[in-house]
This record gives sequence, structure tokens and C-alpha cells, in this order.
Amino acid sequence: MVASRTAFLWMALAAESLRGQSFSQRGFLELRGAFYPQTAPGDSGRAVGEALLRWEPSLQLSPSWKLNAAFDARTDTHRQVERIWRADFQDRRRQRPAFSLRRASALWHKGPLTVEAGKQFIRWGKADILNPTDRFAPRDYLSVTDSDFLAVTGARITVEHGAETLDLVVTPRLTPSRAPLLNQRWVLIPETLRALGVEDAGSRFPGRAQYGVRWNRNANGYEYSFVFYDGFHHLPLIEGELGARVRLRRYHPRLRLYGGDAAVPTRLATLKGEAAWFTSSDRTADEYVLYVIQAERTWKEWVFAGGYAGEAVTSRRNPVAFAADRGFARAFVARAAYTIDPRRSFAVEAAVRQNGEGTWTRAEYSHQLSGHLRATASFTLIRGEPNDFLGQYRRNSHGMIALRYNF
Repeated sequence: MVASRTAFLWMALAAESLRGQSFSQRGFLELRGAFYPQTAPGDSGRAVGEALLRWEPSLQLSPSWKLNAAFDARTDTHRQVERIWRADFQDRRRQRPAFSLRRASALWHKGPLTVEAGKQFIRWGKADILNPTDRFAPRDYLSVTDSDFLAVTGARITVEHGAETLDLVVTPRLTPSRAPLLNQRWVLIPETLRALGVEDAGSRFPGRAQYGVRWNRNANGYEYSFVFYDGFHHLPLIEGELGARVRLRRYHPRLRLYGGDAAVPTRLATLKGEAAWFTSSDRTADEYVLYVIQAERTWKEWVFAGGYAGEAVTSRRNPVAFAADRGFARAFVARAAYTIDPRRSFAVEAAVRQNGEGTWTRAEYSHQLSGHLRATASFTLIRGEPNDFLGQYRRNSHGMIALRYNF
């Protein structure tokens, strides 16, 4: 009902824009196919087709006021998208909704003060491959290595003073990351549990709000910031109940985070670092430090980035978790992108475990076929040992082809 009322409001505002308001819009229709050379335990599918229609209108009411929205309609062939024809606003369901309000926010700006309230995207951190301080940025991990960000609902106040910026965020409800579905290839269930039968018992969500503060300084060519977050992990832990079948339920433990990041340009490259200490009053949640050190350089049409993502566990309490961010830690990471010409580009990125037990590599080629049409082809290669986060997905190497029409 909330999404339906919001859609009606936006249509009314679009009509009002014809009488003098500044209305703009953009969007795209994307068709995508993923092809897996191998089957996986519990998932014999080798081809997945997806279709996504996205419309992003915005309305400038005055020099200070602006409304932003985004609507998604999607379907697929592999049941990652719901077959229920209803609109979704909260992004708390196991599957992707067929219709969703991706963004809906009102923004007010006056002098050094900016306030945005509603469903919005909030990104913190400076590293390119892993962002430990990015706590208001849950993701859709139904396909673990091809994740997309989800918006959060709340209020954000930004105050700028010279080279300093203060960011204050509050979200009254947790927006969780969407974990892989139990009956598909991105979840590896031990054979002993699979023989008993496994049932998804849903999620147990916390009821308290999340708060975050970020202070940033940008001066004399360098930039650094400090972050504090008090709320919950958007990535879930797993608890089980043994009965006629094994019932697995997701829950989100308390999280208090202290972190920071920095970027320092030098003659040869820009050096970036980011780190965060994850603490919890919940005795079932690990406490640990995640950090990233990287160098980035632009040379002609090339952009190179490489470094190391590390982890130090200070208190190990729970071995059963879906921790995609920690899954890419303790690894050397790199990315190279080449702009062939204004219409074509090529990129390669990789993560290699420091112990050699897991590797992930993706190569992507993109071609602007016309003013509105772009084609993209990629291949992801995953190798490693079964006990490694990356290596466990070694049967999920895949190719992907996407065709996007922008309007």
C-alpha cells in the first residue's frame, strides 16, 4: 500500500511539473543471461534469464527542495524474483520483489546544510574493492559475486564547513542484505544436513534504530575521515532448530563499529586505506577488524588499482554466518580498466587468497552500440578449496551477456 500511494503521488507530481516545475527522468530496460558450465549440489540449472525495467524520476520543486524516486519491475527464469504481483518498499523479503520502490526521498539544501529523508542510498568509505566502514549499504547477494546495493530508509543530515564535512544518519528499521536462497547454487549445504532436509525458517529482525556519524576532512590534497556506527549487522548470522527437518533462521546481531579511511595522492599513485573494528554485545557474534590498503594509478586510458584486504579476529564466537565482506578479506585484490574509445571499454578484476586456497577473477567488455543501446559480456572464474569462502563456489564460474536500452 505504501508503494502504491507513493507511485500515485509521483504521477500527480509529474503532472504538476507540466505547470512550471522542473521534472526530469531517466531509466533503462535490461535483458541479462547467465550461463554456468557446471551444475551445483541442489541446483541443476545452467542458464538464468533476467529482465529489469527501471524508471528514475526527479522533481525540483524549488532551489532548495528536490524529490527523488526510482521504480523497479523485474522477472527471471530461476525463481530469484517473486511470482507475487505486489509492490515492495522495505526490501526484507528472501526473493527480489517483482515490483519495488527502489528509492523515494525528499532532499532540502540550504547553504552548508543538506537534509535528505526517505528511502535513499548512503555510501561511506574510500576504498574501491572492500569498504569496512560502509554500514548503511546492504546488498543483494542472491548471486554472491554479482551483488547490487539496496537503499535504506531513514534521515541523513550533512553539514559542510570549509574543508570539513559532518554526516549524521539515523534509520529507524534495519534493511538487511539479501542472502542467497537455500535451494540454489550459491548456498552450499553439507550432505548430512541435506539428507535430513533443510527448511528456510525466515528471518528474525531487530526492532531498534541504527545511528551513524562520519566526520571527513579534505584539505591540502589529502582526505581522511572517522566513522562511528551503532546498530546491527546487515549481513545475517544463522541459527538452526532440529526437528523433522532442519530449520535455519537468519538473525542480525548488535554491532558497534569504529573506523576511518584516508586517501593520499603521491607522484606515482593515490594511496588509500580503510579500516573498521566490529564489536558486539551479542555473544553469538564475532568481533574483528577489517582493513584495506591499496594504490590507484591512472595512466593514459588505463586505471590500475591493487592492494590487500585483511582481517584480524579479536573474539571468535560464531562459525555459522553469511559474511560476504569477510569472505573477500585475507586476499590480494586488483583491478585494471581500459577505455578503448568513447564507445568501448574493458576491465579485469581479481581476488586471490593469501594462502592460495581461493581465487576469483572477472573480465568484462562493454560496447555502446548506439545512442541508447549498450551490450556487455563478462566471464567470472572461481577456483579454490571447499573450505574457503571463494573456493566453495568453484562450480559457479559463469559467463554473462547483458543488453541495456537507456531512455
